[in-house]
Amino acid sequence: MAYDLEEQEQIDEFKAWWKQYGKMVSTLVIGGVALYAGYQVWHYTQNKQAVEASSEYQALVTTDAKDLKAIQEKSATIMDKFGGTPYAARAALFAAKANYDAKDTKSAKAQLDWAIKNAKETAASALASLQLANILMEEKDYEGALKLLNAPHDAGFAGLFADLKGDVLSAQGKSAEAKAAYEEALKKLDVQGKYRSITQRKLESLG
Repeated sequence: MAYDLEEQEQIDEFKAWWKQYGKMVSTLVIGGVALYAGYQVWHYTQNKQAVEASSEYQALVTTDAKDLKAIQEKSATIMDKFGGTPYAARAALFAAKANYDAKDTKSAKAQLDWAIKNAKETAASALASLQLANILMEEKDYEGALKLLNAPHDAGFAGLFADLKGDVLSAQGKSAEAKAAYEEALKKLDVQGKYRSITQRKLESLG
């Protein structure tokens, strides 16, 4: 097929441009395709893991509460195999409660600490912090409890953190600081929530 002079000049210009930049363009295109393919594989793997983790978690929460061994084994599997999903920390919280109810506070504390450090949801991390701080308070490790309660946490739990902080300070005999914590809790807690009236009574009991 014959080309006129203008078309031939454009073809020659393209050939010259391709000779200079063609390799780079090809590399970029291939790299882009590889990145897209990699993303698709990653996305598929993440979805597959989430589905499997959800299934394992449902099996965990429907386990007989008295079957502590099964709960420990199932939760450990989820935490080990699906640590990158939100279900891992939820499993840790579930197992921690079962262990605490069974008087195995050492295991409960370990699982709560794991959830605090590895949770993918800030709410799960906050709940783990509250539960662990409560256990530490019961063990009279007040400084350990306060360290957890003073650490950054989900703002939605600020009222509960302040309330428990008031409990710890009150247990230490620090009435003035406890009052301040309860007053802070009252500002953060839901006006219609049940915890607010409890906090109010705690504050009033300090005089």
